[in-house]
Amino acid sequence: MAQEVQASKEHIISAKTYLTVGAALFLLTGLTVAISFVHLGPFNLVVAIGIAALKASLVAFIFMHLYYDNKLYLTIFLMAILMLAFFIVLTLFDTLRRGDLYQEVAGPYSGQPQVVETAGADTSSAAMQTTESDTVSADSQQTAH
Repeated sequence: MAQEVQASKEHIISAKTYLTVGAALFLLTGLTVAISFVHLGPFNLVVAIGIAALKASLVAFIFMHLYYDNKLYLTIFLMAILMLAFFIVLTLFDTLRRGDLYQEVAGPYSGQPQVVETAGADTSSAAMQTTESDTVSADSQQTAH
């Protein structure tokens, strides 16, 4: 019986390649930081995610040796990264448009608190009313502690 053994191709990556990819990762990190100071509107996040996907691909290709492995694994990895980035961007575009639907007001609340009665709640007037003397005594107790 002759056993067929697949000879694996040995690949030795040079130090020059590692240093080049490492420098590219540092440059892409610097580019990400620089882009964060440029106002691109909702596309700031899209650009940042694109750069992050490129950096993840470089790490997987070179440092994890995916480039030299079976190309099916490479294709699956790239499709997974692209789909993840696509769905994150799609979700974030949805959250960017919520201001069109809801009025957002920022700032401290300066009004008086109000009790809202709901259906099925105890609506007896004795349980819901507080007198001013109750409020004053509660405030004095809090300042005493």
